[in-house]
Amino acid sequence: MNDLISASADLTHRPDGLLLLTTDTPPGEQRVVEVLGLVRGNTIRARHLGHDIVAILKSLVGGEIGEYTKMLAQSREQALDRMRAEAAARGAKAVLGVRITTSMIMQNTSEILAYGTAVRLG
Repeated sequence: MNDLISASADLTHRPDGLLLLTTDTPPGEQRVVEVLGLVRGNTIRARHLGHDIVAILKSLVGGEIGEYTKMLAQSREQALDRMRAEAAARGAKAVLGVRITTSMIMQNTSEILAYGTAVRLG
């Protein structure tokens, strides 16, 4: 539990001071004083032909496909940033129960969706 609390405390060093937590309750002595509702952020990304060629070649010899790893990591961060912006606009101090999901929109296109419950803490 101490790891969770220290990891959560590290998140407060962001400029907006907004906590993003995968847990349903805030750590330590903090309490939810107001639930502001669902917040979300998403991005939709298409694969790049150049990356596809590299991926095909790498799939023949094995190993990580770094181009896709980087693209998906950037997509997750963008979805989280958009969720964070919506929560901050509502006056939230934390987002609880943060989840990230993906879905295919059409061939070669994926959506990354981050969502959670915006709350005020006291």
